[in-house]
Amino acid sequence: MQAVFEREVLLERRQYTPQQSNLWDKLSLAQKFSSNSLTQFGYDLSFIRHSKSGNLAIFLCDNNAATIADDGEISTLVSIVIRA
Repeated sequence: MQAVFEREVLLERRQYTPQQSNLWDKLSLAQKFSSNSLTQFGYDLSFIRHSKSGNLAIFLCDNNAATIADDGEISTLVSIVIRA
């Protein structure tokens, strides 16, 4: 019974998405400027990964992913596995 409850909590956590405004507030100024290019092509800010080297913003459009590094560098040639 406990295992079922823990699994439900984990699944619920995966489906939780913070408000978009909270995500945008966490982007660097360079990332905000670069994101303008991606949003024009239909990409949406999905989540941010934090690491010692800086924040990495992940944008999704259909089945395509793109990232923007802290310094504003855009990469559309990424292989990111998105959990459903």
